[in-house]
Amino acid sequence: MSEQIADGEVGQVTGRVPDEVVGAVGLGKTYAEGGMRTPVFDGLDLSVLAGETVAILGASGAGKSTLLHLLGGLDTPTAGEVFVAGQRMGSLSDAERGRLRNRALGFVYQFHHLLPEFTALENVMLPVLLSGAGVPDASRRARSLLESVGLGHRLEHKPGELSGGERQRAAVARALVNRPACVLGDEPTGNLDEKTAATVFELMLELNRAERTSLVLVTHDRRLARRLDRVLELHEGKLREIAPATA
Repeated sequence: MSEQIADGEVGQVTGRVPDEVVGAVGLGKTYAEGGMRTPVFDGLDLSVLAGETVAILGASGAGKSTLLHLLGGLDTPTAGEVFVAGQRMGSLSDAERGRLRNRALGFVYQFHHLLPEFTALENVMLPVLLSGAGVPDASRRARSLLESVGLGHRLEHKPGELSGGERQRAAVARALVNRPACVLGDEPTGNLDEKTAATVFELMLELNRAERTSLVLVTHDRRLARRLDRVLELHEGKLREIAPATA
């Protein structure tokens, strides 16, 4: 029987470290196609605490994005368990998992994934509306965050009318609008020029400090990784911690 998630809750801590927001125990993922089985990783453990910032490095194809999708409940592991805000993701129904994901997690990708037919304001309002809030509350929260990321003058612009950096800042605002426990970033600055990438990254760190939202960031940029609390490297299916200064 899966644990029910009441409105406004993200679940109670059950057998995990009290201030852990995202965790994995014995995590494994193997892809099967025809008679071929391709293991990505096996027996992987991870614990991310409240307010902590973590970088995940690794070669292309090492499984970094796969790991992020598993932590976010966007994919299911073939072994092990994922915990989000103390909830065992594998024990939840699809609907419960979706509600937990909407409340406890934010996502920022390399490509913004904003809906092209909606304005910046409407895009950022969507997660709030999906959580059951009314339009006035959703609008207020979305406006406040868009103003905080420097887009107060772009509220009614659609993604096609925004620059690459503006679209990514809108995506960051959308990820944070429900005040999630953790933001998962998959190369969120990888599609931006160096100056714009630095601006977006500083914004994410500033909001992390202001909201005490944890940040798990998959990146190839070792300069950015060194700015975070912990640096992990995914290599041959295992996570190993490396000193930020040597990343």
